[in-house]
Amino acid sequence: MESNKVEKSVHASQHPYIGMWVTEDGNIRHELLPNGRYDEARGQRQSAYTGSYIVEGDHIEYVDDTGFTADGEFKDDVLYHAGMVFYREVKK
Repeated sequence: MESNKVEKSVHASQHPYIGMWVTEDGNIRHELLPNGRYDEARGQRQSAYTGSYIVEGDHIEYVDDTGFTADGEFKDDVLYHAGMVFYREVKK
């Protein structure tokens, strides 16, 4: 990561996006943890993908534990990531 990106990045516990994000059908559940890690479940498969993330403004960059990278954008409290749309989970 470039040094200017490090300066702009926000420690995970200091951004407003921590929590559970889910697809409309609830099949994919993407939890952004306050320690800079994420845990993604797919269907009945818990922890299908895990790794770390960094938030820069409304942009998020991921590196999963196998080294695969991806990114996404937050807009109007919706996460757009890898062609999918995630909504913040509302606790009932």
